[in-house]
Amino acid sequence: MARKDEYYNKAKQQGYRSRAAYKLQQLDEMEDLLSDGDRVVDLGAAPGGWLQVATERVGTGAVVGVDLQRIDPIEGVETIKGDMTDEQTREEIVERVGEADVVLSDMAPNMTGEYSLDQARSVHLARQAFETACALLRPGGDFVVKVFEGRDLDTLRDDMEAEFEYVRTTSPAASRKESSEVYLIAKGFLTAPVEEGETLTVEIEGVGSEGDGIATVEGFTIFVPDTDEGETVEIEIEDVKPRFGFAKRRD
Repeated sequence: MARKDEYYNKAKQQGYRSRAAYKLQQLDEMEDLLSDGDRVVDLGAAPGGWLQVATERVGTGAVVGVDLQRIDPIEGVETIKGDMTDEQTREEIVERVGEADVVLSDMAPNMTGEYSLDQARSVHLARQAFETACALLRPGGDFVVKVFEGRDLDTLRDDMEAEFEYVRTTSPAASRKESSEVYLIAKGFLTAPVEEGETLTVEIEGVGSEGDGIATVEGFTIFVPDTDEGETVEIEIEDVKPRFGFAKRRD
């Protein structure tokens, strides 16, 4: 039995709206994306296979699907008919879920049969989803997006890596063998007011349990070894996490 038949038939038997439901299941198993209580936004969600999986896995959380097309009702899921790039649509999403823990996008462009054009459109869609995710995610949140392999994919990934702790490129078993689609899984959304390599002058406001000095920049905590409370020092940012960073003193 061909893989596409296996997942198509399995979806019919198990009541999923698309074979793509198994892709999200497998991506979740790879990277632990969905947890009980999570607030999830699915961009381009029709017909709703990913919404079904998401609502099964977040339990007491909230799931919102966004699409220009109408999505038939799914128990426990809210849907918004609108353009994900529209500010009014984003505001409505925030009203429904607040900050999102996870943003998903399995969107693909309308296919023309000309691969270079279809691939470019897929990257454009993925970038729109990425920009939307950055507007919706909480610090430390995760993002998953589908894109076709080819031109500008590395640039998109580089841009995503600047906003997340790490980004992985993968292809779940449920993807068709002949497909050029891959998924970028971005973990740990960064909202720090500082960047790696940046230098600045800070005051050491205290000392942590490990003996490192503690400074804050716009409420963001930075640990600085070899410093004492009350010192004013020049530092260079070495590593940035969603809620804190590490730096070395330069003076």
